[in-house]
Amino acid sequence: MAESRAKTPSQSAVETRYLIMPHQANPHGTAFGGVIMAWIDMIAGMAAQRHCGKEVVTAGIDSLAFKEPIRIGDHVLLRALVNYVSRSSMEVGVRVTREDPYTGQQVIATTAHLTFVALDENKKPTPAPPIQPETEAEKRRYANAKIRVQARKELLGKISRTKPTDPK
Repeated sequence: MAESRAKTPSQSAVETRYLIMPHQANPHGTAFGGVIMAWIDMIAGMAAQRHCGKEVVTAGIDSLAFKEPIRIGDHVLLRALVNYVSRSSMEVGVRVTREDPYTGQQVIATTAHLTFVALDENKKPTPAPPIQPETEAEKRRYANAKIRVQARKELLGKISRTKPTDPK
């Protein structure tokens, strides 16, 4: 059965690059965060699809950190990898790197962690193949993702136990 065959993060890795154009930037000449976010969601979804070989949906953006601005004319490199798999959900990490097209100097501009859910032909959650980290970096990302997943579950448990307040 294909679902039970473990895959390595490198088997699902996706890389792409873009050029920031004026229509993708604000009046200060830096990329709109929403443009970068859309690219992150797209590449993360492709990595999740490659991992499970099924349709996936974005369940959440667990973290998104804009570390450095990306300016008009910069090259933008995105790399996505599946870090962790539960039953039907997968955490995908995305690194966005800004590259100066003239010097080749690269700086990490944005990092993100997203959760995707694998769907069957009826659009219901379905098991995803397990992940088998191999390199030290993959093992570190797996361990960190496991901590994030547990922390998210604990937080959601605490939030769901609180009583809603009436805004009136």
